[in-house]
Amino acid sequence: MKIGICAPSTPLTREDAARVGGLAASSHPTAELVFHDQCFVEAGHFAGPDAQRLEAFVDFANDPGFDAIWFVRGGYGACRIAENAVAQLRASARSKLYMGYSDAGNLLGCLYRHGIGRVVHGPMPADFRRDGGKAAIKRALDWMVHSNPQSLEPHIQAGERYAAFNLMTLAMMAGTPLMPDLNGHILMIEEVSEYLYGFDRAFFHVTSHLKEAGLAGIRLGRISDVPDNDRPFGESPEEITKRWCHKTGIPYLGLADIGHDADNKIVPFGLATSSAAQ
Repeated sequence: MKIGICAPSTPLTREDAARVGGLAASSHPTAELVFHDQCFVEAGHFAGPDAQRLEAFVDFANDPGFDAIWFVRGGYGACRIAENAVAQLRASARSKLYMGYSDAGNLLGCLYRHGIGRVVHGPMPADFRRDGGKAAIKRALDWMVHSNPQSLEPHIQAGERYAAFNLMTLAMMAGTPLMPDLNGHILMIEEVSEYLYGFDRAFFHVTSHLKEAGLAGIRLGRISDVPDNDRPFGESPEEITKRWCHKTGIPYLGLADIGHDADNKIVPFGLATSSAAQ
């Protein structure tokens, strides 16, 4: 399998890329990782100007030599290129697997909206730096190379439809041309580094948009690194989730094993063809 890696948001260092490549060579020798030079470009916050990030993704996605596209990290920037990028994709882009999470959800959502490729929420090369990051990289490669069901989020069952997003990313996508149709889907949500009042506000926005979407339900992933407010918010993330689900009539289905951490599990978008290994 040949995996093209690009940076629609923020850059990676060449040293980290070399470490990820070395790990992949030893753990998954049949996988060839190709980092686009654009991954290492710095232009303020971004991995190059919008036009350069767009071009790198489109070039790799349209290249029939690649089997998968792996987004190198999140941050911010994918929403600025996603719509134009997807509009430029050709037939060879439709057979590929696309993996990432966090800000990459903007591209994943737009790809899924247009029925392009096999879209997957899962770890990215930048996760190598996290505590336990090697396991995250191996989990991602296990799914890309072997479709290993042990990589899947443990609640995934064949025959059900799924999608997974960072909450703030999803909230910003709702009502835009990037937002996919989630009718009949179990939606898994995670978040990092947001005040609980911001989490609550984003949940209001998302559930207001999705209450008529025919969701099969919501599962709550990990809500991590929550900043301290000037006074206790008074509700936990799960209590917030349950309240908005109850108010909007969306079934709350419990917790999910996803998050901004090395334990982040794989969630393929759409109809699951295999169940998580127990």
